[in-house]
Amino acid sequence: MFLMDRNSSVMEFFPKGWLKLAGVGQFVFHWIASWSGMRHQGAWRDPNGDKCPYPEDDRRCMSIFKSGKIGYNETYFGEWTRNVLDEVKTRKMEEASKKGSASTSSGCACS
Repeated sequence: MFLMDRNSSVMEFFPKGWLKLAGVGQFVFHWIASWSGMRHQGAWRDPNGDKCPYPEDDRRCMSIFKSGKIGYNETYFGEWTRNVLDEVKTRKMEEASKKGSASTSSGCACS
């Protein structure tokens, strides 16, 4: 994240069980994105993952879940990408129109 451009859009990926067991630490990438000038645009929380021999809300499962592989959903990522690209396009068009109206509102004395 530290090598990305300002205003970049980021998505987090979480393994199964992370939402229940990670506590406040799961928000660290929200904070890093904010401090770095990036846009946190959502998270993928894998509903599947490694099985834990204990109840899933047992803290001992965290060591199993945190080193597990994270699956993906192509439909979810496709929609996320489309939404982010649409937001970026809209934002850039709005910024360009503001710049254009600022230069015309300066009042050119030309005739």
